[in-house]
Amino acid sequence: MNVLVINAGSSSLKYQLLDTKSGNVYAKGNCERIGIDGSFVGHEENGGEKQKLEVALPDHKTAIKHVFEILGQAGFDTDKIEGIGHRVVQGGWYFPESKVVTDETLGWVREVAPLAPLHNYAEADVIEICREMFPSIGNVIVADTSFHYGIPEKAHRYALPRDVVDKLHIRKYGAHGTSHRYVWRKTNEFLKGDVHKLVSCHLGSGASLSAIQDGKDMDTTMGLTPLDGLIMGTRCGTIDPATVCYLQREGGYSVDEVDTMMNKQGGMLALSGVSSDTRDIEEAANNGDENCQLAMEMFYYRTSQLIAEMAQSLHGFDTMVFTAGIGENSSSMRLGVAKELEWLGVKIDEEKNSVRSGEPRVISTDDSAVKVLVVPTNEELMIALDVEELLDK
Repeated sequence: MNVLVINAGSSSLKYQLLDTKSGNVYAKGNCERIGIDGSFVGHEENGGEKQKLEVALPDHKTAIKHVFEILGQAGFDTDKIEGIGHRVVQGGWYFPESKVVTDETLGWVREVAPLAPLHNYAEADVIEICREMFPSIGNVIVADTSFHYGIPEKAHRYALPRDVVDKLHIRKYGAHGTSHRYVWRKTNEFLKGDVHKLVSCHLGSGASLSAIQDGKDMDTTMGLTPLDGLIMGTRCGTIDPATVCYLQREGGYSVDEVDTMMNKQGGMLALSGVSSDTRDIEEAANNGDENCQLAMEMFYYRTSQLIAEMAQSLHGFDTMVFTAGIGENSSSMRLGVAKELEWLGVKIDEEKNSVRSGEPRVISTDDSAVKVLVVPTNEELMIALDVEELLDK
């Protein structure tokens, strides 16, 4: 099935057209700076050279029109696109699994939007636009939170008054669920079923861990929002919640200012004072920048701490996987985290770890107590497979 996967943000829209049978990506691209001056579309076909088209993108509807025009010029008219999959950041309590778009399910995306206001409203708008413009094509919602929704109550419930928690649907929702689900599936396939307790490490600008037992998620590090858990590019990760009250009461910061500080001014950016990109931070650390060295040490320390926490939720683990931008590409980060876990018997083969590849691979030593792998994630394929399954029904 030819499926168009769309990932809409507040001012961006990424797309990928792929074949679910072969996994071939026919075309992909991104619409950037929607509603902002200097907007453009970046597009590439069949792995070829990326083209940058400077076009006015006043809103998401215009962006969608450009995407379909570009795909049409590449030979993919609407009659050749058999389904559209929409990545939705927050599925709330309505999406324990992916669902076909109807008036009701689209309404649910908007209803839970206060939990992810920068994403869900834009995603709902794009779904509505696709339905209006191309009524013959089926649409499917794939929520990032779905994979985590079934974690045990002891893992997802917060110790706040029950009436407040239940009324406002406050709980751990997590994120990156589509990636973690794909990583489990691919790892299980690669190891021919010889994996039972897996800690999946999705490490990128946004980062989270997932504890997976025989395909079922048991816990994850992100919470009500993606702010919780690991230190990330610009997110502070887990801190004492009273810090929020202290900043407002003693620092005089507003709610919005604290929100911005913790989501956009914190994390590796705040620690390093150089960049939110670990490539820049690693380079500066290697050149003697003490703040960047501390940032990397804290990243290794905090990540290993939470890996141990995920392992506890599984009562032990036999496999650990690195994935996403940092996890797939930074050998020094993988080594730094693994060294923190040596007390658990985790051992990395430094020669295997230094190899760059787009394929799954084992990087642990033969005598490591835990098998360690690098598995490139493919959220778009996972979304497309859900589209195929649901629309075929």
